[in-house]
Amino acid sequence: QVQLVESGGGLVQAGGSLRLSCVVSGSTFSRNTMGWYRQAPGKQRELVATITSSGITNYVDSVKGRFTISRDNAKNTVYLQMNSLKPEDTAVYYCNVRWYQGRYLEFWGQGTLVTVSS
Repeated sequence: QVQLVESGGGLVQAGGSLRLSCVVSGSTFSRNTMGWYRQAPGKQRELVATITSSGITNYVDSVKGRFTISRDNAKNTVYLQMNSLKPEDTAVYYCNVRWYQGRYLEFWGQGTLVTVSS
């Protein structure tokens, strides 16, 4: 009954910006990690960025300095601000939430498409 809904994807030219949002509904554990993953055509899904409930962030090297992950715990929402977009950022972006309660539980959104033209 945990659901994640992404929004904010679209078509943008290289050098432009987009902000992705993911709203989480349902019952979640307060100590959790939210993140963004992406899957480009012909590639495996990869981690883009994560943020813990205490604000610790982690980024894949290819987006460091360009993307910023943030969260609003009161709104159960995680954001990904994407600046200086490159064609290689083109992918379906998925949000994720996970936590540990004796075992790991994780949930995924349906994805939002980001297309960056050269």
